[in-house]
Amino acid sequence: VIRAKVVGKKLMKDGPFGTMRYTVKQMKMYRGFQIMPQVQYIYTEASESLCGVKLEVNKYQYLITGRVYEGKVYTGLCNWYEKWDRLTLSQRKGLNHRYHLGCGCKIRPCYYLPCFATSKNECIWTDMLSNFGHLGYQAKHYACIQRVEGYCSWYRGWAPPDKTIINATDP
Repeated sequence: VIRAKVVGKKLMKDGPFGTMRYTVKQMKMYRGFQIMPQVQYIYTEASESLCGVKLEVNKYQYLITGRVYEGKVYTGLCNWYEKWDRLTLSQRKGLNHRYHLGCGCKIRPCYYLPCFATSKNECIWTDMLSNFGHLGYQAKHYACIQRVEGYCSWYRGWAPPDKTIINATDP
């Protein structure tokens, strides 16, 4: 998970449809230090029909998530990528202060009601009920964090979360 500005791009001919290699200037890394401490290139499919993403060169800073495979960072339409200035204040605070508190949690999407957590370390993600997904209210304003005794729940707030209470009223 990085914040980066795209400073170049090159179509690579490895594969039947090609791969786009974006050269990035990494501003900050939020996760993945152990695997790759510095990211210089981001790879994606050249075609959007194959889940490739289109990033603008020298225009915006982006939040980019992905996976590392054979020493290269890959992203696609199934990963979270967004122009940095489109992130909500809650999402920015989450990246800096809250999301790491949920590393032991699993987010379970809810596509239709009723939805139930099947273990104490799950948060039920209801944005899928409205077809908003990562653009929904819950994704924009809440963080799934681990609370007392391993229980996970949604948290929204400006102060650091109180890990001694479980707030079951949040979505």
